[in-house]
Amino acid sequence: MIKIKWLSHACWLIDFGDLRIIIDPFLTGNPKAPVRADEIKDVKYVLVTHNHFDHINDAFKIARNNNAKVIGIYELTMYPDKDGFPDENIIGMNKGSLSDLGDISIGMVNAVHSGNESGFIIRKNGVTIYHAGDTAFFGDMKYIKEFYHPDIAMLPIGGFYTMGPMEAARAAELIGAKITFPMHYGTFPAIDADPKKFKELSDKYTKVVILNPGDEYTL
Repeated sequence: MIKIKWLSHACWLIDFGDLRIIIDPFLTGNPKAPVRADEIKDVKYVLVTHNHFDHINDAFKIARNNNAKVIGIYELTMYPDKDGFPDENIIGMNKGSLSDLGDISIGMVNAVHSGNESGFIIRKNGVTIYHAGDTAFFGDMKYIKEFYHPDIAMLPIGGFYTMGPMEAARAAELIGAKITFPMHYGTFPAIDADPKKFKELSDKYTKVVILNPGDEYTL
């Protein structure tokens, strides 16, 4: 059983039963956050797709509180907020392939954005998850499907900084995940996209699940 909880924006808490991870923790200063950063417990890995504040803001705080490891692009792991954070709890990776960390496999893939941008491939217990990070649409998303065959995708749909619903629907078609969660919308006025529009455009390619902040989906 895998529990996937949306903490608004691009932040996801994933509980595999024997291991918990959090992705892009932006809770402090987030008007839609359903929890505080200090309420996040028992996570082993904190994944960060890029170094914009709305993705990295609480990463090192949560990692410190949980003695967790921070995973991100090598340059991103040099983020100033890491002062005093133990080097052994930093995993600086880069895009290229899945890496076996012993209890989970994690890889970084391309994204089209700014801020040392990337997406993540996460594989555990026979389930593969693709978190796209912040990204525009790009044709090589088809290789996410070819190489990794994700069961679950998390795609930004808010527009302005990332794909909007139309572009994200085309991405969903190329990626071919069984289940797709829209994200990175509704937090600020600039990204006030309609997830129902994305669902309408994407339902023929994937099962679209729309969550409210704090909602949990169980596989």
